[in-house]
Amino acid sequence: MAVLKALRQTPSALQRNPILFVPVLVILLFQIPQLVLQAVNPLVASIVSMVLSLVFIFVMPFFQAGIVGMADEALDGRTSLDSFLRAGKTNYVSVLAASLVLVAVNFVLGFVAFFVAIFGGFAILSDTGGGIGIVGLVIIGLIGALVILAYLLFVFFVQFYSQAIVVDDLGAVDGLKHSISVVRHHLVSTLGYSVLVGILGGVAGGVFGIASLLASPQSTSALALPEVSLAGVVGVTLLVIAFGTLFGGFFGVYSVAFYRTINPGATDGA
Repeated sequence: MAVLKALRQTPSALQRNPILFVPVLVILLFQIPQLVLQAVNPLVASIVSMVLSLVFIFVMPFFQAGIVGMADEALDGRTSLDSFLRAGKTNYVSVLAASLVLVAVNFVLGFVAFFVAIFGGFAILSDTGGGIGIVGLVIIGLIGALVILAYLLFVFFVQFYSQAIVVDDLGAVDGLKHSISVVRHHLVSTLGYSVLVGILGGVAGGVFGIASLLASPQSTSALALPEVSLAGVVGVTLLVIAFGTLFGGFFGVYSVAFYRTINPGATDGA
């Protein structure tokens, strides 16, 4: 099974190439100011978070392509930071273009969902005579569910676009198309992979969420939790970075190993 085969390949690749954790660590180090500022000045922390989010839109494609390139090389033997830089520079434009397509689709679907929610809430609040009825609520609910389903299906089918671009040397559009094609021919395996990654991602997200709560004085006060000192916030942040580095490095290699397993064009393909 592709999920298990990729799982077996990942630890050995990481053991041979601990350098794979370095790019992930660099990304996570950018989170330190944000988490520490939450304990000092939450308003400034929010501004920093928004600025970093905008910067990451244009920076992450380089790291994304570089990590995929390193992982692909590591699965066959040894890799290095030179491979990270080479893959990042070579595939930056294509990965950036594909990621902007994803951002645009997310924006459109998010706008539709927001509009449906606002319209539904306004209709319910203004409907004093009960004219909207259960049928109207069901229709609004179905539209919202369809938007969510469309988003999940889109993400499910295009999730390997960066792997397709870097591993198979494709452009942005061809990378998205190839991801859709590969997933379409391996639906069951990809579903198992997505469930596993979703569970692991949920655990990682929970860790980051708890760290964010502990770092925020407002959150600790609202939840009646003891306030964490600045030194404690730094300690929690360092633990989160260590955990995030391990998870990010594992996921980076595992995603490429799984893609190579289900991709008929890869040297390790099934």
